[in-house]
Amino acid sequence: MNGNRESIPVLDLSTARSADGTFNPAFIEQLRDATHKIGFFHLTGYGAGPGRVEELFDVTKRFFELPLEERLKLDNRTSPHFRGYTRLGAEMTQGKADAREQLDFSPEREPVSEYPDDEPYWLVQGPNLWPEDVMPELSRVSMAWAELMSTVGAELLSAIAVSLELPENHFTEAFEGTPAWMAKLIHYVGGVVQEAGNQGVGSHADYGFVTLLLQDEVGGLEVKPHESETWIPVEPLPGALVVNLGEMLEVATQGYLSATIHRVQAPPPGVDRYAIPFFWSPRLDAVVDPVQLPPSLAEQARGISDDPQNPMLASYGANVLKGWLRAHPKVAEIHHPELVGHSRAQDD
Repeated sequence: MNGNRESIPVLDLSTARSADGTFNPAFIEQLRDATHKIGFFHLTGYGAGPGRVEELFDVTKRFFELPLEERLKLDNRTSPHFRGYTRLGAEMTQGKADAREQLDFSPEREPVSEYPDDEPYWLVQGPNLWPEDVMPELSRVSMAWAELMSTVGAELLSAIAVSLELPENHFTEAFEGTPAWMAKLIHYVGGVVQEAGNQGVGSHADYGFVTLLLQDEVGGLEVKPHESETWIPVEPLPGALVVNLGEMLEVATQGYLSATIHRVQAPPPGVDRYAIPFFWSPRLDAVVDPVQLPPSLAEQARGISDDPQNPMLASYGANVLKGWLRAHPKVAEIHHPELVGHSRAQDD
């Protein structure tokens, strides 16, 4: 692992387990160091196979090359579940437009028609929107990638549990049955969304447990390590995943592991950047309880980030719904106006 503080470490998942099936202590030590100190690392050896990454980038680029009228047939403003296509500049971070367009997708499930009033997060479950008429291969390739990333996410979370000196299945129950993972196909465009300026996506932390990002060679992702005011660029490593931790692990470990703040700078005008993030996330009704850390780790816990503008919630469903309502205010206003005030009330 590269120990340079000005870069992020590189871990090889193919070395994670020893011949007897247990986790390799050297890998666990590297993982503990990376997740506690920086919260970001590159991951290689995760089993994509020859041509898999190229195929995913190819279909992603071809989707965003479709005529706008075709992409707008998947307009997320038509989806009460926050699925589908988001136009350039329509997603917000920190109240400001992002210089990107994207396609959001999650597990294909039937909508939940009835749920308790205090569990509105069930509304994010539902069908995806795909361009099946003009590009049927997009759903096939994208969902196959999500299946691979689910396997990688589960393995990494098991390794993280071991790095915390917990049983490797400690977090498993929260994912059993219907894990509510999320994924995006993203196209960043510089110089087009004037109100975005150089904001590809503004500074933020992720909602769930583990994020697995595939980025192209253009670059622009930056992270701000804990207790630092310096932004570090995450230089592209071809074919590697960029891994970071979400707010659920910060809540669970009282800040021993933190959801590291990151952002993306928009590419220069005329340059396109593509990225495919996958968010390995538990069931919507999962509630994260604090883990019992050994004293040697507990004394290094930083506590949960105290940001009144972005409170962290132990309920995964509540946490993710809070994020969707903020990121897609038009969808919220159209389909869930009663929740716009609910989201603001949570912040107070």
